[in-house]
Amino acid sequence: MNDADTKISPRPAAGGGAGRGASFADILRAGAVLFLLGGLIVFYSVAQPAFLNLNNLLSILQAVSVVAILGVGVTVTLSVGGFDLSVGAVAASSVMAASYAMVVWGLSAPATVLFVLALGASVGLVNSLLIVRLKVPDLLATLSMMFLLSGLQLIPTAGRSISSGLILPDGSKATGAYDPAFLLIGRSGVGGVPLPVIVMLAVAVAMFVLTERTRIGRLFFATGGNEVAARLAGANTARLKTLAYVMSGTLASLGGIIIAARVGRGDVSSGSSLMMDSVAAALIGFAVLGARRPNVFGTVVGAIFVGVLLNGLTMLNIPYYTQDFVKGAVLVGALALTYGLGRRTV
Repeated sequence: MNDADTKISPRPAAGGGAGRGASFADILRAGAVLFLLGGLIVFYSVAQPAFLNLNNLLSILQAVSVVAILGVGVTVTLSVGGFDLSVGAVAASSVMAASYAMVVWGLSAPATVLFVLALGASVGLVNSLLIVRLKVPDLLATLSMMFLLSGLQLIPTAGRSISSGLILPDGSKATGAYDPAFLLIGRSGVGGVPLPVIVMLAVAVAMFVLTERTRIGRLFFATGGNEVAARLAGANTARLKTLAYVMSGTLASLGGIIIAARVGRGDVSSGSSLMMDSVAAALIGFAVLGARRPNVFGTVVGAIFVGVLLNGLTMLNIPYYTQDFVKGAVLVGALALTYGLGRRTV
């Protein structure tokens, strides 16, 4: 079998190193993030019994729902050998676009949702054109898009947040308001479970099935593993990469819709940390069950891990300015365990 065949053959299941006959190091490597997550839950529960309250656990899931959705989009682009740094800016622009559509244009909730999703898909399409057609490196293309969107979202309102009664740059006053039906997306629930959590789970299940159980998913990873070999084997790698970036943009805009519906206004600072958090979730996912590759399950676990970590620190009154340091330390530790132990056990 030649190298091309090896590259596009079905990949081993995540966590395969922890199977029968695995050493302690294999088990530790595969379960490092889950062990740490379990340890955090036990520690926080002892230090602050209210941590295990059902409402608090649901609050954690609701808080990480947007990060998980954006992280899944990043994961899809990683699977084709790319990287989407524009997801946070797309989400923030979607918040502003949704608010502008209802407050200034007077659109209904369904029309606003369709408009914002189309906006996100369009951004993903532009990213893919830059990367696939013009051969701009993915990091540079999506970084440029991030800056472009960060500035563009401020222009229609002259840098102001959007709410009812907004004074527009021409001096006129916006007469629209948020559609109550739109607000239900971020503020309602089913059986006590917040709707954003249900949306997150639906997205995770759908994308897990797509990437792990379908031919398209296998072609995604084949493209990311060896694009030339995948193309020679008959895969339309340009179309696959385009699809991946369109999906990432659409998921980022979905996250923006949830934020807008939860906050009820177009906040110009709404997406300040989304890119870093979603990328962290996707990268932590590499360490879940020893996958050592992009995977949707690991990304969701990574988002929950960060959510649990920060929620516990907040309940223990740890200063807010240490949170980014702690997130970075956890990311370094999780990846060091995964790759460091992996080398010693080869």
